[in-house]
Amino acid sequence: MAALRDRLGSVEGEGSASSRGSPGVEMVLPSDPTTPAPLCPHGPTLLFVKVSQGKEETRRFYACSACRDRKDCNFFQWEDEKLSGARLAAREAHNRRCQPPLSRMQCVERYLKFIELPLSQRKFCQRCQQLLLPDDWEKHREHQVVGDVSVTQLKRPSQLLSPLENKKTNAQYLFADRSCQFLIDLLSTLGFRRVLCVGTPRLHELIRLKASDDNKSNIKSLLLDIDFRYSQFYMEDSFCHYNMFNHHFFDGEAALEVCRTFLQEDQGEGVIMVTDPPFGGLVEPLAVTFKKLIAMWKKGQSQDNSHKELPIFWIFPYFFESRICQFFPSFRMLDYQVDYDNHALYKHGKTGRKQSPVRIFTNVSPDKIILPVEEGYRFCPLCQRYVSLENQHCEHCDSCTSKDGRKWNHCFLCKKCVKPSWIHCSICNHCALPDHSCKGPKDGCFICGELDHKRSTCPNISTSKKVNKAVRKQKQRKSNKMKMETLKDNP
Repeated sequence: MAALRDRLGSVEGEGSASSRGSPGVEMVLPSDPTTPAPLCPHGPTLLFVKVSQGKEETRRFYACSACRDRKDCNFFQWEDEKLSGARLAAREAHNRRCQPPLSRMQCVERYLKFIELPLSQRKFCQRCQQLLLPDDWEKHREHQVVGDVSVTQLKRPSQLLSPLENKKTNAQYLFADRSCQFLIDLLSTLGFRRVLCVGTPRLHELIRLKASDDNKSNIKSLLLDIDFRYSQFYMEDSFCHYNMFNHHFFDGEAALEVCRTFLQEDQGEGVIMVTDPPFGGLVEPLAVTFKKLIAMWKKGQSQDNSHKELPIFWIFPYFFESRICQFFPSFRMLDYQVDYDNHALYKHGKTGRKQSPVRIFTNVSPDKIILPVEEGYRFCPLCQRYVSLENQHCEHCDSCTSKDGRKWNHCFLCKKCVKPSWIHCSICNHCALPDHSCKGPKDGCFICGELDHKRSTCPNISTSKKVNKAVRKQKQRKSNKMKMETLKDNP
C-alpha cells in the first residue's frame, strides 16, 4: 500500500517528518496512560501535538489514527477538553453509523450461501462492491453488475474489488504479481509455515491460491486489513478487519483471539509478519502497533526461545530507513525493489530516479536472502548480501552504500557516499542538490537545534515540557485576570 505524501520529488533524504524551522505534527503519549483515548469510527484515536523550531509546544489534541484528511474523518478533540453527555452520545451514534453494514458473521453466512449458487447466479455489484445473493438483485437492478463470478475470481478478490486510492487514507496500491511471487518463493525457501499479512491483501490471496493448487505448499496466511470489503471473501480464521495505526480489531475479542492463536501456534515457530503500510502514515504509531503484535507472539514462546525476535518484512520507502531503524535497530534494508500493479511510478524495469523507492526492511539476516540475479541483483562477498547491480562497494565506507539503485559517489569531506546528483556545498558544509537553498530549512531537533537527533529523543525534552507547561499556565492566569477585569468594568 503506497502513498508518498506527494513528496517523492522533494524528499530524497532521510525520511524526516518535518524540517527544522517549519511546523510538524508528532504523535505523543497521553499524559495519563490509564485513561482510554476517545473513539472515532476507526477505533481509538491518537494524541498529536504541533511542534516548530524555537516555539513552545502547542496544545495537544486527539485525531483519527487512520485518516490524514479531515474530509475522511473529521474527529478532533483537545486532550483536556470535557464533553457533555449529549455530545458523547452523538459521537457514539455517529461511530455506529459509520461501521460496515454487515457484521462479520453475516458476511460469512452470505459467503457460504454465495459459493453454493450456480455460476449463472453468482453476481457482484461494482457500484456497491458487494457480492449479491438472489434476494439482493432487485435492489441493485440499476447498478453495474458483473455476472458469472467464478471460483477463481472469488480467490482473487483484489482483482474483483476496485482499489481504494485515497492517498491520505487507504492508498491501496497492490503488489505486482512479480513482487508477490518473489516474496512467496522467499518465504518458502526460508522455511516459514505461517504468514501474518498486515495490509498485504494480494500476497495473502496468492499464498492461499498456491496452497489450494499445490499439495506441496503448506504455508497458511491470515490477513489483517482496514478494508472491510474483504470480509465478504474470507472465513473468520482468514481475515480480520483491523487498523494497523492503533492495533484496533473492529470485531472485538473474537478477532483478537484469531490473531493471537495464529501467532502463537506451534509456540510461535515458523511464523513471519509481512506488512505494507500506507506510506502517508507516521512511522511511530506503526512501530507501536507492531511491537504489540510482537508482544502477542512472545507470549506463546517457550522460555528457551525468549531471546528470539518475530521475523518481520516491513515494506516501505528507502528514505524512511533511519526512522524505522530508530524503533527497530536490528532491521536491515534489502536492495530488492518492490513494485505495484496500479501505480504509475512503482514499476519494475525503470532506471535512474524513476526506479521504485520501495524496499524491504527486515530482521532476517540479509545473508540468508537470495535476490534474483536475472532481475539485476548480484552477491557482494564483502558485504555478504545481495545488492543491485549498480550498487558498488565503497572501499572507504566498507559497504555497498547506494539506497536507490544508482551508483553513489564518496564525498571525502562528508566522509560518506552521497547520491550522484549531489555536490558538496562549502556554505552548508554538506552535500546537497546543486540548486538547493543554503538558507533553507535543515533537519534537526525542534528543542535544542542539534542535527544528530530529533525532538522525540532530545535529552532536554522533559525540561522543555516543564517550561512549556509553566508558560501555558502563566498565559492562562493572565487571560483569566483580563476576563475578570473586563467583567468588573462591565457589571
